[in-house]
Amino acid sequence: MVILKYAVFTLVMIVGVLTSVAHAAPPQAIIKQVMTKPLDDYPDKEALMITVEYPPGAVDPVHRHLAHSFVYVLEGSIIMQVQGGQEVALTPGQSFYEGPDDLHTIGRNASQTQPARFLVLLLKDQNVPFFIPEH
Repeated sequence: MVILKYAVFTLVMIVGVLTSVAHAAPPQAIIKQVMTKPLDDYPDKEALMITVEYPPGAVDPVHRHLAHSFVYVLEGSIIMQVQGGQEVALTPGQSFYEGPDDLHTIGRNASQTQPARFLVLLLKDQNVPFFIPEH
């Protein structure tokens, strides 16, 4: 009887672990600020440069930037799409643009095993967050 109880307990624990792994959130992007620079010729505007690393399997939530966003892929492969646009797969040396009114519906690493990294230049209003999740 004790062995049966232990076997059932072990089975329940394994199922619990597998269920939690299956429902685990994908890894999040790692964002690093490279530089920010006020644009004196354009009052209240700034340029912000960041790098974004997508770990394997990383997925961004739907969001906006309220900026002109210029993306340049450094390594790996990423999938991007804005609402009303085509989904595109980008590899090193390729670029992507998002306008201030665009809703970024897809942003993810194309690989489940390799990281991806890209550089983003944002031209935006000062004192406004560069990433605004859409609810």
